[in-house]
Amino acid sequence: MSAPQSNTSPRTGSTVHLLGTLVTFKATAADTEGLFSLVEATTAPGQGVPPHTQRDDSEAFYVLEGEYEFFLGTAATIRGPGSFVYIPRGTPHGFRNVGNAPARMLIINLPGGLHENFFVEAGEAVPDAKSFPPLSPPDVPRIMEIGARYGIEMLPPR
Repeated sequence: MSAPQSNTSPRTGSTVHLLGTLVTFKATAADTEGLFSLVEATTAPGQGVPPHTQRDDSEAFYVLEGEYEFFLGTAATIRGPGSFVYIPRGTPHGFRNVGNAPARMLIINLPGGLHENFFVEAGEAVPDAKSFPPLSPPDVPRIMEIGARYGIEMLPPR
């Protein structure tokens, strides 16, 4: 199944803000023959992604700095620098930064395209990956509607 096309394709190096996380595109589907997408995520303290599933893509996380709590199915685990977490498609998961400073990780999505287009459409373009815009409550219905177009289903909070 090919990825739905977004009105705005991400450019390598561009950054969007979504749910307290700055997402910088390092490699897009266009760069990898559609095989994968790679982003660097910087997450504000206490922020993260609520539980969700991805119908059509798998996801992997490699923590660079700080500590993240990952939710995998019904289990939760805290992972720090050097940790790798793989999420098969269809597995309920989410994460949040449990530290007092921004945390950073690499996120790989396989195949490429779906997640990067979701990030672009649901997120807010920012000029750089160094400063967070003022955090405000997310527009959950909008994020759910956009996610559904890319095979992402938001789940009830833990």
